[in-house]
Amino acid sequence: MQQHQLKGSLMLFFCALIWGLAFVAQSVGADHVGAFTFNGLRSLIGAVFLIPCVAFFDRLAGRPFSIWGTDNKTEQQDLITGGIVCGIVLTIASTLQQIGIGHTTVGKAGFITTLYIVIVPLFGLIVHKTVTKLQWLSVFIAAVGMYFICITENFSVNYGDMIILACACFFALHIITIERFSVLVDGVRMSLLQFAVCGILSLPAIFFYETPSWEALDQAWLPILYAGIMSCGIAYTLQILGQKYVNVIIASIILSMESVFSVFAGWLLLGEQLSLREIGGCVLVFAAILLAQMPPKQQ
Repeated sequence: MQQHQLKGSLMLFFCALIWGLAFVAQSVGADHVGAFTFNGLRSLIGAVFLIPCVAFFDRLAGRPFSIWGTDNKTEQQDLITGGIVCGIVLTIASTLQQIGIGHTTVGKAGFITTLYIVIVPLFGLIVHKTVTKLQWLSVFIAAVGMYFICITENFSVNYGDMIILACACFFALHIITIERFSVLVDGVRMSLLQFAVCGILSLPAIFFYETPSWEALDQAWLPILYAGIMSCGIAYTLQILGQKYVNVIIASIILSMESVFSVFAGWLLLGEQLSLREIGGCVLVFAAILLAQMPPKQQ
């Protein structure tokens, strides 16, 4: 059992590492192409990459390959509904993230995005879920940390940070939506469908709001490829496999390490620096993220 838990923890660790490095890819991509172009192409690449993954899992299970995975009409309908709803929310979240990351640093974007773990309990109130005192404390600590990260000493607010904060809210909504449908359908298949929806929704916006050139695409193809295959395809698959062996609380803590990896990636690959004030804010946000994952005391 411990061996399986170690294997699952390592999968989740590499998932967080891939997502952390993806912030660098997104930042570089934002220098050359617009948010809809980047997200549309990477989502379609991720969807195509997941097709052989689904075929591989079907083969391991000894059943013929099928996009639906079942002949049950109700399950097929749940898969379609879940894929479309999650795809729409993911499109909004990833577009906001890609826009915001072009106006802030990779490290700050990583920490602010990871606030979805703290925002989820607040959204849970809407569906009458209990929010513990520990979670409320984590929200307060995260708010103080966000103040130090986003608001300068002269009380000016960075536009990019606010866009990333909005994206964190939609990622929180995405997590709640995933929770709603993941118990009903195959997770990898729903991921494939949501990426397909995200790509299809993003493509028309490219022609209305952006004018990507072949020269720009030539400069951005590697970040797009990384985000599509590694971030969308491999990392999500590692998350699905890893969480089979690891407690959900521990899994959330490991995955939240993407914020730490984003800081190191921005410093190592892009030469980005954070002020002492911003570093202090990142420490508070990370502490709040860990605090939010602690199990409540048993009565």
